[in-house]
Amino acid sequence: MVKSKNKFLDVFENPHIKEDYLITMEIPEFTCLCPLTGQPDFAEFVINYVPDKLCVELKSIKLYMGSFRDVGAFHEDNTNNVLKDISMLIKPRYISVIGYWKVRGGIITTITTKNIKKGWKDKNNILI
Repeated sequence: MVKSKNKFLDVFENPHIKEDYLITMEIPEFTCLCPLTGQPDFAEFVINYVPDKLCVELKSIKLYMGSFRDVGAFHEDNTNNVLKDISMLIKPRYISVIGYWKVRGGIITTITTKNIKKGWKDKNNILI
């Protein structure tokens, strides 16, 4: 286990570094606070990534996602911050983070973000 600078996220070495494979993590119970009203916001997150040298440890993802619970931020900010934090930590070959935000004021919002490592090609078509 490799300890990161992030106080929640831990990583471990990719046991199959020569292979391209997709890891999907579904987080169905994300909560945070609306920065304007202080009311709770709810979302489901799906994180897909093709690891390079490091993978994210699952319990640490649970703790990391839970750390947003009392934070006031817009949907766009939270979704992009999840992408940024994980990307900076593990530098995956590919990563996408999708936030499916629950109804608020009669509107359901989906925020999709992604990052592709420069020069990486999906030769095995694992993202299809």
